[in-house]
Amino acid sequence: MTHLLTLLIVIPLAGLVPLVIFRRDDRAVKQVAITTTAVELALSLWMLAQFHIGEADFQLVERIDWLPSLGIRYFVGVDGISVLLVPMTTLLTFISVLYSSGGAIKMRLAEYMTAFLLLEVGMVGVFLALDLFLFYVFFELMLVPMYLIIGIWGGPRRIYSTLKFVLFTLAGSLLMLVGIVAVYLASGDAGSRTLSLPELIEARGSFSADFQFWVFLAFGLAFAIKLPMVPFHTWLPDAHVEAPTAGSIVLAGVLLKAGGYGFLRFALPLFPFGVQAWLPAMILLSVV
Repeated sequence: MTHLLTLLIVIPLAGLVPLVIFRRDDRAVKQVAITTTAVELALSLWMLAQFHIGEADFQLVERIDWLPSLGIRYFVGVDGISVLLVPMTTLLTFISVLYSSGGAIKMRLAEYMTAFLLLEVGMVGVFLALDLFLFYVFFELMLVPMYLIIGIWGGPRRIYSTLKFVLFTLAGSLLMLVGIVAVYLASGDAGSRTLSLPELIEARGSFSADFQFWVFLAFGLAFAIKLPMVPFHTWLPDAHVEAPTAGSIVLAGVLLKAGGYGFLRFALPLFPFGVQAWLPAMILLSVV
């Protein structure tokens, strides 16, 4: 099936249309959300079946020039890491929607399901993106729906929890954005710059040790907050306690893993000297 990965991103977006149309009918809203996430799960399993074990390169790759003058592309693909994380994401989203349809959510059901489908777009996109700008878009997209899920349908201290969650995550995201801009400017001369992961890996030899030291710190802080690592973990207990059950499922099951995935996919391969410099601190914080 061509454009399989794009379909995984588009299907939850397509599900928003009937949600808007039938927003006043809770039964129809439940059926639309369950059907959409079930189709998404089935498609992710089909993607898994199409994956060829033993091949090192990215597979099912789709690449379209998005902003060619800036070297930004719509570039998605899967390898042995992401090919398992995508079905995990779609399965947990389906379970969360199914549970929420059983009566756990008493108000604004259409808006709740809309937030979950948007969240699924962000989560799936994060694991498929092979362009740093595209990754950043999906990484940020995860923030808004989760903010709404906790802030509207959460517990008594939901406002405090969501503000803490957003402030921590946004601070890390801004640092990563600075790092992405730095990588883009260092990737080549004007007209040849890129944010494509394979091309950046080839160009990393031109990144100085000092450059990698600071840019790895920017990326590392963003991913450490999302993971989260000590001492950036204090937002997590509040968010878990106040989030609705389904929100806690995807928070623990998917969103936190996006931080670890970011380390593996981008920070470690792009900045080996930065990894070497910060490794003792990372080991220390990881065992605390």
